[in-house]
Amino acid sequence: MVTKNKDGPKLPKQQLAILAIARFAEPLAATSIYPYLPEMIKNFGVPKNEVAKWAGFTGSIFSVAQSMAAVPWGRASDRFGRKPIILLGITSTMICFILWGLSTSLTMAITVRFIMGAGNGNVGILRTMVAEMVPEKELQPKAFSLMPLVWSIGSVFGPAFGGFFAQPAKQYPSLFGNIDFFKKYPFALPNIVAGIIFFISLMTGLLFLRETLESRRGHQDWGLALGEKLTRPFKRRGPHYHHHHDRNNRRHSFVDDGASAPLLAPSSLPTSIASVETDPPTLREIFTPQTIINLTSYTFLALHSVTFDQVLPVFLNYPRVSPHDRTPSNTHLPFKFSGGFGLSSDKIGTIYTVYGIACGVVQFFLFPWFCARFGVLRCFRAATLLFPIVYLLTPYTALIEDTHTRYAVFLTLILVKGVAVIIGFPCTTILLTNSASSLRILGTLNGFATTFSGLGRAIGPAMAGAIFTWGVTGRDYIIAPWWFLSLVAAIGAIPSWWIVEGEGPTRSLQTDSEESGEEEGEEEEDEEEGVEVLDEGSTLVSNSQGSRASSTMDGGYGTIKKDAQEAR
Repeated sequence: MVTKNKDGPKLPKQQLAILAIARFAEPLAATSIYPYLPEMIKNFGVPKNEVAKWAGFTGSIFSVAQSMAAVPWGRASDRFGRKPIILLGITSTMICFILWGLSTSLTMAITVRFIMGAGNGNVGILRTMVAEMVPEKELQPKAFSLMPLVWSIGSVFGPAFGGFFAQPAKQYPSLFGNIDFFKKYPFALPNIVAGIIFFISLMTGLLFLRETLESRRGHQDWGLALGEKLTRPFKRRGPHYHHHHDRNNRRHSFVDDGASAPLLAPSSLPTSIASVETDPPTLREIFTPQTIINLTSYTFLALHSVTFDQVLPVFLNYPRVSPHDRTPSNTHLPFKFSGGFGLSSDKIGTIYTVYGIACGVVQFFLFPWFCARFGVLRCFRAATLLFPIVYLLTPYTALIEDTHTRYAVFLTLILVKGVAVIIGFPCTTILLTNSASSLRILGTLNGFATTFSGLGRAIGPAMAGAIFTWGVTGRDYIIAPWWFLSLVAAIGAIPSWWIVEGEGPTRSLQTDSEESGEEEGEEEEDEEEGVEVLDEGSTLVSNSQGSRASSTMDGGYGTIKKDAQEAR
């Protein structure tokens, strides 16, 4: 599905952009709850010292549900296609977020979070779609950085509007003070805004996203057909349009081809291959030694990095202890002390916005260069070493008396953590994808990845929240959750040194040479019209033995002419 070009393969930018738009609402909505979550839990009547515990549990229940449902969603995507499952997940999450904003009790909020987690398996499926769109290994660092980039962009706007729109009757009494709805549901407005953005993502995916599962490409896609009809009046017609129109009555666009034409003619598909495609992958195919190691690394990374993001707003919201209030009974450095930053939801939202902007810049400009220069595996190993240090030092920022210095040191630490996350998640995704033996198992493999990472994201916040509550309840050990995270991150760094970078998955089907010739002919015609067409037949395998063709990529970060071995 990579565009053919005489200078080498290029990314399918249009489809990746559509995938990014379909994905955008989820990080936006997910990060929007961070600034107001502590205040929301306190609004349910939870005591101050127990807020961290219930905030962690609220995050954990989502991850538990997501991990339980991830493999079934992955298998469903392998059977019914990636696109319908993704659209179903977006719809479910959109409804649940609105209900979350209308929660009036802790029980209701936890129940909605559980349903929200169980109703969306898009994380793994989206990674699978990127892998199927971009099988060329030298293009993967840039392609796989897209979803984390979307997350970074969403995390810029999410906390900002979450903190800005939460409790509107209290924050903006002149505008919302007389509206009873916002008095009764103080956290509804940011989730209603998120629901609108979810709807935009849903419509974009329905009308323009193409199926990437090879066995489902020949099925009629009414959403794509409708999107083609809606956009046809706005498309530019090249100088050869009338020639093609006279010869073929109407020339199909690549969207029509992707919606209606099978990758292989039914008569050309061998029965043995067809049966392989319909049979679900076995556990032995999925769990090889390298996939197990990569899944372990990914689980640890998800556990401590997501836990940090959920504990951090509780730490920032926790009351600050001034130097005059510190006594030998409550402070004994370097271990015994308490106090946070004492910030409100709008200020926490501002911090997350600055954090998100910086992460987006690093994601877009530095990550591809790092991977091209040092290789995916080396970058991942370096990232795993940064986490324990950041977690260890974070609580000590509350001890800095000067306000400007305190915020400068704190922002430096979380930006270092942001860089490590930006490098770590795409790299571990690439390594996990390339440890798979076949594209046929990717949907299920990424489903298991979501399951295991979900377990990590369930255990981490629950334990860290409970440890936070334990540490600040009469003990004054606010370092406890942070040192717990540092220990987990240190253990999680160990498996990365056992990873061997794989050659990447192969496809189970070969493209029909006759159809391939027709597609190339269509591609040449479209190049005359200035239309960029995606080659559906592009694969990782150049022949039946799986020999690879070297390729060149110029992605704006310098030309890469190295094969996978040289990159390592």
